[in-house]
Amino acid sequence: MEIAIMGYGVVGSGVANVISLNNKKVTDKSLQESMNVKYILDLRDFPGDENEDKIIKDFNTILNDEEVKIVVETMGGQKPAFEFVSSCLKAGKSVVTSNKELVAAKGDVLLKLAKENNVNFMFEASVGGGIPVIRPIDQCLAANEIDEVAGILNGTTNFILTMMIFNSMSFEDALKLAQDNGYAEKDPTADIEGHDACRKICILASLCFGKHVFPESVYTEGITKITLEDVEYARSWGGVIKLLGRAKRVGDKISAMVSPALVANTSILSGVNDVFNTVLVRGNAVGDVAFYGRGAGKMATASAVVADVIDCARHIETRKPFGWGDAVDNYVVNHKDVETAYYVRATGDKIFALKNAEEVFGNISILTRENAPEDEFAFVTPVAKEAELDEKLDKISNINVVSKIRVVNY
Repeated sequence: MEIAIMGYGVVGSGVANVISLNNKKVTDKSLQESMNVKYILDLRDFPGDENEDKIIKDFNTILNDEEVKIVVETMGGQKPAFEFVSSCLKAGKSVVTSNKELVAAKGDVLLKLAKENNVNFMFEASVGGGIPVIRPIDQCLAANEIDEVAGILNGTTNFILTMMIFNSMSFEDALKLAQDNGYAEKDPTADIEGHDACRKICILASLCFGKHVFPESVYTEGITKITLEDVEYARSWGGVIKLLGRAKRVGDKISAMVSPALVANTSILSGVNDVFNTVLVRGNAVGDVAFYGRGAGKMATASAVVADVIDCARHIETRKPFGWGDAVDNYVVNHKDVETAYYVRATGDKIFALKNAEEVFGNISILTRENAPEDEFAFVTPVAKEAELDEKLDKISNINVVSKIRVVNY
């Protein structure tokens, strides 16, 4: 069977390596006589590369070759990936992608095209890199009604927060270290502002709850405002700060959000450090299930892509039932209507403000840290809807809120 790869970057070259390195295993598992990479589409030249003779620059070569039955898309972004993937599906070719931006934005359309043309569109590597998540949720947890999915979905931000927690590095220094180590891009915006995690929780929410969730409908907040003061207060509370993507069933709708959160030391999420990721899934029959591992990396991600290639090869004459339905208006509830507790750090007349906070909120947990300024204080509120908590915060006199972070109970 002939395969084409579109995009010969880190993941694309990894896919070619895995298919070559483990060709007999891949072929046997695919139930085919052979599995061969025929074309690699890239605008760049790769002189001296072992796959130099397979490099092409015209997409139509892949599109018009009837021998190519499976196409791997590892270009990234939406353009021209969406056009190329759509065309391949319409031409009766199954497509495998690691492109989370494409799946989050256009997954519903591409899944529908795959169904109409009796081919497969698969994307295990779009969430969690090499961590098996998509297939286990779709198959192993198929007997469950999924109530909630949440996790640490971005290795870069988790590395930064780990450095802040254990090495007392400032956000800026931890970010630079992440860049120096190759964990963060020169422009780290997609990671540190939460956009990457947002795309991943959209994919997970769509899969778990059955309707497409667009990134634009998900409240997203990054880690750029987290300081060492917040880390210290979280420690005194008995936990750590993590960037979480989470989605939960709310009647016939869902809540979905990406934001920093205080996580208790008793939670499995508190021990997930460095560039590692974890996805928690809560089913009504199985209870809580966790998936853990490196969320990125050339060979780890490539292995997930090739696993999808194998699955497509096994279902080359039939479409594998998989995916979700169209988006629905107002499907994601306003984050202000979601219940949570707040960690609040503020400045002002400490004694008066804390007394006022107790009058407004009722029972609050007052936090402390060493060498805090006289006018600085922090507390954790009771659980209520965010809109109610914000309303109550506004009622506290002579207070300047410096930081506000959600508290979770995973």
